[in-house]
Amino acid sequence: MDIKSWNKDIKQLREIILKRDNIEESIKLCLELHSMVHSSNMSGIDKKTFEDELWEGLDENTFRTSTNEKGRTIAYGIWHSSRIEDITMNILVAGSEQVFNVENWKEKINSKIIDTGNAMTGEDIMEFSKNINMEELKNYRVAVGRRTIEIIKSLKPADMKRKIEKDRLNRVLEEGAVLDVEGANWLIDFWGRKNAAGIILMPATRHHVVHINESLSAKKKNRPREK
Repeated sequence: MDIKSWNKDIKQLREIILKRDNIEESIKLCLELHSMVHSSNMSGIDKKTFEDELWEGLDENTFRTSTNEKGRTIAYGIWHSSRIEDITMNILVAGSEQVFNVENWKEKINSKIIDTGNAMTGEDIMEFSKNINMEELKNYRVAVGRRTIEIIKSLKPADMKRKIEKDRLNRVLEEGAVLDVEGANWLIDFWGRKNAAGIILMPATRHHVVHINESLSAKKKNRPREK
């Protein structure tokens, strides 16, 4: 599936996701779209995904130091989009625990932060990217994706229309998943205006495409010079 086909399918999903009679088709399409923004290892599909393309031939130095035009590293893009999916699908949609907290991922990844990283400066991003464990970040992303599959498969038509509850939004801040500071806490209002379908249509799918594209740009344009 190329990005043009993927965008066509996301448009189709947007049209049917709230229709009760289309719930099975919606879930099938959700899972297909979601599989393409994760590694093929996550879902077990037999095709190269957008994320597979990013990892192909990617060395650790490029992962940690190359930046896109916004000053974001590949390490940051993978962390940020994975954390957002974990937070929104588990806390906001399912009302369950974050994957991040259940399996001690902070220590595994060797991350100094637990939030989405929205308020980080360019210097913060470079410092963060220097020390994290690339393989464990990959593993965390796989765990997040597989948990999202479970959640999507469990959704009923009424669930898709359910507005995000205020206590769940408060939980995001209480758990430190989003920092209550300028540059980050706007996310709470943004997610608070959505229902479960809206979360699937953005953080769980399209948001990944944004950051994979940014990361591909960093990989392509900012390769470190040969010594």
